[in-house]
Amino acid sequence: VPFHAAMSKPLRYNGSNFFRQRLCLATVSGRSVVITNIRPNDEEPGLRDYEASFLRLLDKLCDGADISIDETGTMLRYTPGQIIGGSNLAHNCPPSRNVTYFLEGLLLIAPLAKQPVSIRLRGVTNGGPDPSCDTFRTATLPLLAKFGLSDELVFKIVKRGALPLGGGEVVLNCPILRVIQPVELLDEGKVKRVRGVAFTARVSPQFAARMVDAARGILNDFLPDVWIYTDPAKGGTSGDSPGYGVSLVAETITRSLKSADACAKIDDIEASGRGNQEDDLGTPEAVGTAAAKRLLAEIDLDGVVDTTHQAIVLYFLSLAEEIKPARVRLSKLSPSAAQMLRHIKDFLGVAFQVREDHGDTGTVVFSCLGAGLKNTSRRTF
Repeated sequence: VPFHAAMSKPLRYNGSNFFRQRLCLATVSGRSVVITNIRPNDEEPGLRDYEASFLRLLDKLCDGADISIDETGTMLRYTPGQIIGGSNLAHNCPPSRNVTYFLEGLLLIAPLAKQPVSIRLRGVTNGGPDPSCDTFRTATLPLLAKFGLSDELVFKIVKRGALPLGGGEVVLNCPILRVIQPVELLDEGKVKRVRGVAFTARVSPQFAARMVDAARGILNDFLPDVWIYTDPAKGGTSGDSPGYGVSLVAETITRSLKSADACAKIDDIEASGRGNQEDDLGTPEAVGTAAAKRLLAEIDLDGVVDTTHQAIVLYFLSLAEEIKPARVRLSKLSPSAAQMLRHIKDFLGVAFQVREDHGDTGTVVFSCLGAGLKNTSRRTF
């Protein structure tokens, strides 16, 4: 069946994996999607609170979207509307996921809205399986500048919020783009410096210095230019739970960024008395060491972006203008990036060519001719 003839049929998927990717690609491509068997055999079947919250966030940004969930919550039918955007939006994120879970989804659709998006999100800013807000600010947003999204792109952390209660607050202002430029990201270069942020909230500010010392103890063996800022949240800006963590970003001579972060698991420490396992993030030293080792592991994998940001880069390349091929060099693909390639083919009909890189780098070059998606609401003059 030709791709355009199949466009009118809803795409069908099984299971709850890669929920955000499916909904965001459905929204930008205008295709309906049906997701069945969402955790049918779980003790609590159906959508989780953060997935339902993400649906509500999409509903705030879009006009005319039709979302229907059956009574058990195990089947979802989503028909996208127009991406409107707007200012002074606010959204409360459940503490089960970091606010970056919602921010990453927002970044995929906000540049294609009718109006610039200005939104305030409340919830957990540091901790959990998602990247921290510091990593989002220092690594994710600069990556979008390569696609022409830098002017008026503003992100502020108003309040810190650690697990389990959160209580943090962030503000994102995202401009709109008319078209996405096809880019070539092929040379990652050698690392020239490492920057980072060590935050503390409702614990002794001395913890930040201990995390910095531990991280520098590892990184200074490799390069001298390591600078980690300390950010002790005081009073009303410290959220509802105690916590501390560190986010590190390595910058190369070609301005590509690799990031890693680690956050203390305070509730685990309280539950077990005092953790003594190797991987237990129960002391500031353990947190600083873990972040530094994760950063070194990311640098060791070649590729222009780290594993966290592979899916975002592939997504923007697939939407780019059709004037020339877009190319990117990546290391071993993360599961979400591999699935993003499949979803891009399903929703947009864009297939990437994969070519193994010469030499012993272990990287592959992905190239594609973008779908040429245009934001018709943006004036050209």
